[in-house]
Amino acid sequence: MGRMGPIGPILDSVGFTAILSRMAEGFIPPHGGYENLLSFRKARIVYDATVHFCDRYVDRRSRTHDQMVQAARSGKQNILEGSQASGTSRETEIKLVNVARASLEELLEDYRDFLRVRDAVLWDKNSREALFVRKLGSQADVSYGTYRTYLETRPPEVCANIIICLIHQTNYLLDQLLKRLEKDFLENGGLRENMTKARLARRDEQRRGK
Repeated sequence: MGRMGPIGPILDSVGFTAILSRMAEGFIPPHGGYENLLSFRKARIVYDATVHFCDRYVDRRSRTHDQMVQAARSGKQNILEGSQASGTSRETEIKLVNVARASLEELLEDYRDFLRVRDAVLWDKNSREALFVRKLGSQADVSYGTYRTYLETRPPEVCANIIICLIHQTNYLLDQLLKRLEKDFLENGGLRENMTKARLARRDEQRRGK
């Protein structure tokens, strides 16, 4: 697994750093591989958990139900779309990862609202319960199944707090990913720069071959 951060591995061993290290010849870099990003896997857990939570505890006919599910889906899908777009547009990738981050922040507030209007306790990030959820998240091959027992058997207030912890973890990972993307863009540029470099390299190669 990757380097450990405050909430577990920042990226798995075949995540973003490894994708950058496999720079292929030519001007279109390797792209995709979103399922190897821990941020995507965490966002998928948040989506699955939100669908189950909303179906159980939020009126399916309400706007809140649809908005929460759509915010969770946006968080997941925009990481996927950004990863796929990265081959030809680093700018688009950064924009979509930012959209994912914003969607999950919106979802986070919905869960806080759920607790607040019910006068339920919001766990402190260093509480025993939050630390337990954090420990679960550091396991290898983390998935919705890692949390299923707790999310499908505990009271709604506990479930909401668990998902809040998961959103915080995902947002932390996305913040780290955005920093890496910004650093890579500043150091390597985007498609236009890579095309220019490849074209100049080819011309230089052709001149040497004469």
